[in-house]
Amino acid sequence: MDFITLNNQKNLIKDVILRPLKVNRDPRGFLVETLKTDWVDVFGLSLPFAQTYYSITESGVARDEDRWHVHPTQVDRFIFPRGEAVVGLYDPREDSPTKGMVNLVKMGEDNGDEGQFLLLIPSKVMHGFLAVGKTPTMIINYPTLLYNPAEEGRVSFMQSGATLEGKTFSWDLVREILIKD
Repeated sequence: MDFITLNNQKNLIKDVILRPLKVNRDPRGFLVETLKTDWVDVFGLSLPFAQTYYSITESGVARDEDRWHVHPTQVDRFIFPRGEAVVGLYDPREDSPTKGMVNLVKMGEDNGDEGQFLLLIPSKVMHGFLAVGKTPTMIINYPTLLYNPAEEGRVSFMQSGATLEGKTFSWDLVREILIKD
């Protein structure tokens, strides 16, 4: 199983976007612009800014161990400025040419400057992440809607029909793949 990265975007789910972030380094540290209004591929009238939040997840922990997050209309924009994560994506959309496809996207500072990118997750694409770095992982999200519990769906891996290497998707399968790497 190949991980999706900036350098390997083969078989990317339709409408998912990986936007590189420029890491500006100098002797004082670094600065990274994370979302700008002139980035029309990930921001604009159809992709408004509604709010931002961040969370920190301990290494080895998945945000929801047995289920996907899914939004009927909201678009998420993830960045992992600290640590490392694998974002799982599953496309259940009936009208999508990538229906049934699973992507594993490896992101975060543990992957060097090329691990710094914004991941746009279209509405209706199921998603979740597993913190896999040596340290806790920080995620920043720029969703297109204000938080609304009715917009925050959960679907069990079993119910979704998502598979990975011929088995029902699970974070334990992802952990096994990571051990092999």
